[in-house]
Amino acid sequence: MRINLPVLNVYKKRTTKSEIVTQLLYGDTFKKVKQFKSWVKIKNDLDNYKGYIENKKFPLNVKNTHKVSVLRSNLYLKPNLNSKINKKLSFSSRVRVSKRKGNFYKIDNFWIKKKDLKKINYKNKDIFSNIKKFKNIKYKWGGKHCGGIDCSALVQLFLNYNNRFCPRDAKDQIKYFKKKINIKKIRKNDLIFWKGHVAIIISKKKLIHAYGPYKKVVVMPVKNTIKRIFKTANLKVIGIRRL
Repeated sequence: MRINLPVLNVYKKRTTKSEIVTQLLYGDTFKKVKQFKSWVKIKNDLDNYKGYIENKKFPLNVKNTHKVSVLRSNLYLKPNLNSKINKKLSFSSRVRVSKRKGNFYKIDNFWIKKKDLKKINYKNKDIFSNIKKFKNIKYKWGGKHCGGIDCSALVQLFLNYNNRFCPRDAKDQIKYFKKKINIKKIRKNDLIFWKGHVAIIISKKKLIHAYGPYKKVVVMPVKNTIKRIFKTANLKVIGIRRL
């Protein structure tokens, strides 16, 4: 099955009052594990993550041809700027283009700007290039969308955009990426882990992360971040990994 909504919450239990464990984006696909009356237990095809979604009518899978390369892309009812609707697709959402007209592509029953998309096989030479586009996006536990994101989703999103597998949670990411790095040898694009938290090194002195205490994605000095997390949460760095 395929997601045809801009974003869909995946819950830990069969209630919207439960914890959101992740989100599915437009074009993501999943398999049904177990059907309930109002809920469905699913397994996300992207990372095999399991959880519960509200039971809706979802379309069958199609072969996606493009992906959203900007932070958020507006949707339109017609291939012109005057037909914009109140729906946006987030970075790394996947779509199937069925028609082109002028500067617009048609996807399902909507139109999207051609310049906001890249072909599905496109990869950046620098995996985390343009990650600063998420700066100041609000922190949201379980979030994976331009409306809110958590630390491990920020890592996963950019790896998935570049067609690389990445586990959903920080505790699994540190196990999956095997190349261990000494803190004195960190460089751009290394991942630095604490228990339950991960950040991306963007230079020898700075990192970026979706940081709960600041309630948003922030760029911070590496040394100051290490000191602050130890002081406020009594957590030490448990590992640094190179992709």
